[in-house]
Amino acid sequence: MFHVFQYQPLRLITQNSLSSMCLKLMLSRPVAFAQIWKSWFSSHSLLGKKNIILMGPPGAGKTTTGRIVGQKLDCPVIDIDDDVLETTWNMSVSEKLQDVGYEEFLEEEGKALLKFSASGSVISLSGSNPMHAAGMQHIKKSGIVVYLDVPTTVLMSRLKSQQMDRIVGLSPGISLKDVLQFRKQFYKRWFDIRVLCGRDVAAEVVAEKVLDAVKRYQDSELETFISTRSSRSGRSTEEDSNKFYFSDVVIQGLALDGGLFVPERRLPKLTAEEWQGLIEATYVERAQVILERCIHPADIPASRLAEIIETAYGENFSCSKVAPVRHLAGNQFLLELFHGPTASFKDFALQLMPHLFAHCIPRSCNYLILVATSGDTGSAVLDGFSRLHDTDKQRIALMNFFPEDGVSPIQKSQMIGCQKENAWSVGVKSDFDFCQTAIKQIFTNSDFTGFLTVEYGTALAAANSINWARLLPQIVYHASAYLDLVHQGIISFGSPVDICIPTGNFGNMLAAFYAKMMGIPIRKCICASNENNVLTEFIRTGVYDLRGRKLISSFSPAVDILKSSNLERYLHLIANEDGQLVTQLFNQLENQGHFQLQKDLLGKLQQDLVAGWCSDEDCLAAIHSVYSTTGYILDTHTAVAKVVADRLQDRTCPIIISSTAHYSKFAPAILRALRIAEINQNPLSQLHLLSSYSALPPIHWGLLETLKKTGNGDHQVCAADLSVLMSHIETLIQNHFM
Repeated sequence: MFHVFQYQPLRLITQNSLSSMCLKLMLSRPVAFAQIWKSWFSSHSLLGKKNIILMGPPGAGKTTTGRIVGQKLDCPVIDIDDDVLETTWNMSVSEKLQDVGYEEFLEEEGKALLKFSASGSVISLSGSNPMHAAGMQHIKKSGIVVYLDVPTTVLMSRLKSQQMDRIVGLSPGISLKDVLQFRKQFYKRWFDIRVLCGRDVAAEVVAEKVLDAVKRYQDSELETFISTRSSRSGRSTEEDSNKFYFSDVVIQGLALDGGLFVPERRLPKLTAEEWQGLIEATYVERAQVILERCIHPADIPASRLAEIIETAYGENFSCSKVAPVRHLAGNQFLLELFHGPTASFKDFALQLMPHLFAHCIPRSCNYLILVATSGDTGSAVLDGFSRLHDTDKQRIALMNFFPEDGVSPIQKSQMIGCQKENAWSVGVKSDFDFCQTAIKQIFTNSDFTGFLTVEYGTALAAANSINWARLLPQIVYHASAYLDLVHQGIISFGSPVDICIPTGNFGNMLAAFYAKMMGIPIRKCICASNENNVLTEFIRTGVYDLRGRKLISSFSPAVDILKSSNLERYLHLIANEDGQLVTQLFNQLENQGHFQLQKDLLGKLQQDLVAGWCSDEDCLAAIHSVYSTTGYILDTHTAVAKVVADRLQDRTCPIIISSTAHYSKFAPAILRALRIAEINQNPLSQLHLLSSYSALPPIHWGLLETLKKTGNGDHQVCAADLSVLMSHIETLIQNHFM
């Protein structure tokens, strides 16, 4: 695949050529190049000598849109069909196609494109131009390729009404739909920018969208990130010049002031027409569109992002729908998020995030990823980073810390079994909150991180849900679930749904709220806690109080959390990005063990969120009840959400319950819920017993294979002491990188 893009933001080109400055990059951000880029664009027009190249299938409206864009920019407009091909051949395109046939036509068309050159123009390609690689390589060098992406059903309706007779590849036995689907792979290969075009969108509107998209492509300064603990009004000139981009926040993970990175201008909002254009799309296609809007092409070009997404959600997931929505009962639907290789929702982020990270970091630098997990993150992050290319494994290693006695036996077996040559697990004799807090303290210890950089040429990075690249992929499945309900005819687009999520660290819940901000009609986000119900009490009262609270081990260990890191991002949002207030609240939590929201902020919060909690006893009862009535087995976390949904929903709209893990991971609790008297302590035996029930869904394939191959194996265990963790980190760096 062709990857050399002549016209792309200078910031990306510069970052990939900074190998000699690797250590300096780790210690301080290179802002000079971004400033040069900004200065360059301030002295150039939108177009300059470059072309805007409109690409898309037949019926996408390239010619009409091109004329309007040309008029707005007061520049030449060139239609490849009319102005190049027919002029070169002295015959119409349809006559040429009929004369030479499909394959020869593509070759002749490509030759004509290779001889063509223009500058400062708007060019409308033919629908088949992208199928000739050499021709597209030539034309792409001259400007920005804009893909007019129109839903297939809309295209078919347009083409039939136009009675178009010159579609390359259309022949007896090959349907119009087949031709359009086949061509998508070529459009995805070449575009720099995608513009979504719905059924009833006027050409004038499409033209404006093209111009807006080109402006966004040219100006990456619009998409910077700030810390939740920085204040807009209080930012100094130095802070303002030190801009953080997507690549920076993926690598750095945590802001230097201890806050979390968030987009300075918030997330983009898709129109109703744009969302409706994704109703018939696959999960991968939806992910590409949503993430393209959230990741600037200066950080990851669209074609490379598409490759990463297809790798992440392709063969690694056992279900072709990736995140299917299943009707449970009444108005309740399950969003099944456990079809990835390690059987939990964490796979959605952690099959994608390692590839994003590997793309963003300087090529000659070594990085150690630090992770704290309450259960499911561990195996997911180990599996995800183990799937990197061998060259990336040599420069990226991972250390996973988990509470030694705070995860299920199968989760522990999975984390130990997923260890690879570049990824290790360490059990800590404490709880998840200690692990998470320790990692935050390590990242903000400039003496230690500086020592690792200077002594070993290695920087630290985070892959926990505090990393922005972990949150983005979760937005996709919440949006996709809503679109699936529309596609299934359960609701019409615009009708509201509620979402209920078992919540500990608040990342999954925050992703649902972000999906709402981007235009998905979510009415209420229902937060479901277990007996560690600090979040529930906070949402109800506005008081976050850890005084006297001790973590309670439950049957739903992934939400056995008292400090919800991603809550900080949400509070920053509803406080109108008041970083000083957020700093005050979380400093008070750290120093005094509690804080209280102002009445107006609590009011805002309660407009978005409602919350409840569930005991272990009620959790097991729900698993038994659902299995008895439907033959479906819920995992313990989904059962918590089911109980809370039953209590809090008003049944006036559908409710989507996030099924965040496969029940196989919690076999002892499930067997107890199913009232099995004697439970073998061997995890593999437990899974075999569960498989005898022939329940829905079946036993998870990936989990079963992992346990068969590896058993428990070996892993390191350390005391709950920050200096001990730091020693483990240094030893790993010495062994892997030196």
